[in-house]
Amino acid sequence: MKTADELRQVPLAEAGGTPVIDRVFPRYNSLGTEEAEAVQKVMETGVLSQFLGCWHEDFYGGSKVREFETQCQEYFGVKHAITVNSWTSGLIAAVGALDIEPGDEIIVSPWTMCASATAILQWNAIPVFADIDPHTFNLDPESVRANITEKTRAIMAVDIFGQSADMDALRQIADEFNLRIISDTAQAPAALYKGKFAGTLGDIGGYSLNYHKHVHTGEGGVVVTNDDALAERVRLIRNHAEAVLNDREEMPLNNMLGYNFRLGEIECAIGIEQLKKLPALVASRQHLAERLAEGIRDLPGLQVPVVGEGNTHVYYVFPLLVDPLITGCSKEELAAALKAEGVELATRYQNLHLLPMYQKKMAYGSTGFPWSAEFSRQSVSYDKGICPVAEVMNDSTYLGFGMCVYDLNEADIDLIIQAFRKVWAHKVAAV
Repeated sequence: MKTADELRQVPLAEAGGTPVIDRVFPRYNSLGTEEAEAVQKVMETGVLSQFLGCWHEDFYGGSKVREFETQCQEYFGVKHAITVNSWTSGLIAAVGALDIEPGDEIIVSPWTMCASATAILQWNAIPVFADIDPHTFNLDPESVRANITEKTRAIMAVDIFGQSADMDALRQIADEFNLRIISDTAQAPAALYKGKFAGTLGDIGGYSLNYHKHVHTGEGGVVVTNDDALAERVRLIRNHAEAVLNDREEMPLNNMLGYNFRLGEIECAIGIEQLKKLPALVASRQHLAERLAEGIRDLPGLQVPVVGEGNTHVYYVFPLLVDPLITGCSKEELAAALKAEGVELATRYQNLHLLPMYQKKMAYGSTGFPWSAEFSRQSVSYDKGICPVAEVMNDSTYLGFGMCVYDLNEADIDLIIQAFRKVWAHKVAAV
């Protein structure tokens, strides 16, 4: 690796020099011949879906659906795994299964994909945004505690970027206030928290099988829980609940507004093969991410990923924080220079509370429902300033490298390290 003095002799690409990386990294692809053969076998049966939206032995789906669900149960060590056609669907079903009432509040992170919060609104409940930890980017338990009201019914713990939230602290709060915990582990399949899989430590949780995740079925998701009643309610919401309750008289009617959230036989056949690959794929990603962190850890004003106590990290995203007071330039300037060298970084993530829906408090119709309803607390705030850590990160300090975007090897990582060090040698006076 060249020294900073040597790198300063090489012009930056944005100034006309030769970029460190002169090609686009290949797209990450976890699919192979195993998946192709599995799909072919399903095609030959002619049965692409076997769900029936009525009370029948096929209400729970076909053979591949059931096989994939069984394998997920065994892998994650849970009593129930329920496949759905997207993790958005999984979140909607999970929230509905919890006996949430209109106007109830669920505390959630602003630093997540929008579906985490809209799944709450789907049931006319109200998202309340708590701030995030400045190192792990997950919910800050103290901010969660500060946002609890008489209307709070649950906490949605988002395991962002690839590692678990602080589940011990969140469970202590949940137990103290009689709250449920939903684990949104879309980005962290196979991540561990004190030896147990993230996503399995709440009352209900699950994973995304969207195409750019560690393993995928194109679109899809898996809900996991150890609660028999919650599992059955998720299965009902997944498949036209209202149509079968005449035959299921013991089931309560609340939130039994059903959908078609069903995953097909082809997707589940792919999922069976993908699940077999998950440990090796995660281990490879961890190795490369740790190599990258070690290669740039000493750069002034740059914080590499911090792994929370008791956690493993599966690095869906490789998050970085820049201190502009130390670097002497903005994160946007650094990102532009790195892009010219061949390394594409995101300069923003999310602050959901600042989206127009929350700023205008308008979701259903044009009258501000459900916020305007008499059953909702009228003082819920989405003002800028309620989540200062998340806001400062988004505005000033956060950079993210999409580890799941590319199929990388050690040589690629070394080029990325070289690009960072070259940019720092030119841009950051303290190097």
